[in-house]
Formats: sequence, structure tokens, C-alpha cells
Amino acid sequence: VAALSALIESGNPLHKDGQLWTPHRPARPEKSEGGIAIKMVSDFEPAGDQPTAIKDLVEGVDRNDRTQVLLGVTGSGKTFTMAKVIEETQRPALILAPNKTLAAQLYAEFKKFFPENAVEYFVSYYDYYQPEAYVPRTDTYIEKESSINEQIDRMRHSATRSLLERDDVIIVASVSCIYGIGSVETYTAMTFQMQVGDRLDQRSLLADLVAQQYKRQDINFVRGSFRVRGDTIEIFPAHLEDRAWRISMFGDEIESITEFDPLTGQKTGELKSVKIYANSHYVTPRPTLNQAIKSIKEELKYRLQELEKAGRLLEAQRLEQRTRFDLEMLEATGSCAGIENYSRYLTGRAPGEPPPTLFEYVPDNALIFIDESHV
Repeated sequence: VAALSALIESGNPLHKDGQLWTPHRPARPEKSEGGIAIKMVSDFEPAGDQPTAIKDLVEGVDRNDRTQVLLGVTGSGKTFTMAKVIEETQRPALILAPNKTLAAQLYAEFKKFFPENAVEYFVSYYDYYQPEAYVPRTDTYIEKESSINEQIDRMRHSATRSLLERDDVIIVASVSCIYGIGSVETYTAMTFQMQVGDRLDQRSLLADLVAQQYKRQDINFVRGSFRVRGDTIEIFPAHLEDRAWRISMFGDEIESITEFDPLTGQKTGELKSVKIYANSHYVTPRPTLNQAIKSIKEELKYRLQELEKAGRLLEAQRLEQRTRFDLEMLEATGSCAGIENYSRYLTGRAPGEPPPTLFEYVPDNALIFIDESHV
């Protein structure tokens, strides 16, 4: 924390012992879709000052320069230059935009430049958000209220999956990427892979899907749900929009894995294997969850004593009531409303330590572009 504060205050990436400050870099699983080249598609070639700018920026990356600045007036082709640098260096990239509008514009442009690569969009998924509040004078508790945009939630899941599974990934993000999400360790620990010919128990598979926060929906088959029809299990993955997977079993053996259109049921392809990612970034393995619940109870006890000593009995009662309800939900379902409030316990971070963010999902060799950095 001290090193991070010094970095922010001084802008110097070196701290006391002369070492570079780096964020937490967890281990990542082996990529299942790696090795795809980043290929730019455009009818135009670099012109004017662009060839020089591209050459200088690429040389700076090769020299391991930590920061470089690209200046240009509106309409000078800075986005095109960024795309060329990504293609030349063959590195994954994270592009930060100051707002959702500019992020959407950049996302559309990069989708055109890189149609064969994983161009993803990562912004806040709230259409409406009212934080929780408590007014002790009237003993009024205002519960957190929010409306989540399903399409953006899917795109966030697609972005984190691409970062973990592919080399040719370009993420266009807003400031949302520096806010906390679930840790890489717990998120990847809850993934599992299935291949044709694997032997598994159907009940165990259904239990694993429920643990990943998938919901059983036999009629309303939507993203983040699954349904069972005899020996066939249909799964609508969290990161897909118009495709779902059908797992056909013969006894306890996977006979086939089919990709199909969830709207029409029409088969679109045969798959040899699939890797299923959780329906929530805050999904947590049961042993970690049990430890987190224990730690939450310990702090609750301490905070209640603190409030009671201060004579704030109403606040103490409200805190205990709300927290114990959340704990019951965590024990029963593995999740609760406002689970992000307990992220420090779920990720095992120390007090004051930065929470896990999208930056922990980003590979070490990635390029980071800060668009409109003067804003």
C-alpha cells in the first residue's frame, strides 16, 4: 500500500528498495485458444506522419519504455496508429477511454480493424444504481437498488474469458476496469472442462453448474442458465449471446457436445471439448467461502462491540441483522445481494490492500493505451 501511494504521489515506479512496483500477478491457467496472430484489416495504408509515429512507438515497446506519448489533432488517425502498433508488436492490448461513449466508439472501430481477433468491451454494467443507505434517526434502511444491463454483463464475461484463453485479445474499457471484480484465482478455480468421451456423474455436473451460479431453467432458457432433458444437458454459457452447448450422455459417458442456437434449437456445430466459466466474477470455491464466512463473523463481533460501547445500539442491531442475513445466503447459495461488499474476505486480501481488478487478468506483456489521457 505504501509503495502504491508513493507511486501515485511521485509518478516514480521505483520504491524504497529500488525495485519496480508491480500489482498482484496471480498464476493463470494454460490458454486453450492461444497462438492466433493479431491481423489488421484496412483499405488504407499509414500516411503523413503515421509511419514515423508507428515506427517510433514500436521501437519504444521493443526497448521496454514504460511510457510513451502520441500527440495529434482530431482526425489525424491516432486510432489507426494504435491499431498498427498492436499489429506490429503482436501483443494483447487494453485501451482505456474516459467514458462509455468514447469506449463504444473505439470498440466499433477496433472490431472493424480486427474482425478475426478477440476485440472485447469492458464498461460498467449498471443502467441504474442507488447505493444502500441507513438513516439512524428514523431507523430507515434504504436497500441498494440497481438495474444490470444483460448485454454489457455478457460482454464483461466475454472479456475476462478472452484474456484467460487467448493471445490475440484487445480490450476497450472505461474507468470501470480499475474497480474491483472477483480475483483471477477464485474465478479460474471454478472453471471446468469437458471432452467427448469423458466419464462423469450427471448429478455432480449439475451441482458444479449451480456452484458456478448457473440457474436451472427448464422453460425460460436464457444466458447463465441450464436445463436437463433426460440424458441431455443444455448449457447457455455466461459469455455467449446466440450460442449454447448441448451435452449428450450415454450412461455416465459424454457421447457428443453440440453447439446450437438457443432460440431455434438448430444445431450450428460439433465440439470436441468445452470449458465452462462461472456466471459471476465473484464465484468462490466452497473451502474459500467457508473461511471467508468465518472471518466475516469475527469482524462482525468486533464491530458490534465497538458500536455497543459507543451507545449506538440501533446501528448495531441493523448491522447484525443485515450481515447475518447475508451470511445465511452465502452458506446456502454461495452468493448474496451486494456480495462485492465482502470481496476482501472472498479474495483473502489484507485491510488496505488494493482489490482485484481487470488489470490482474491482463497478461504481463500487454500494451496499455490511455486514450484522451489529458481528460
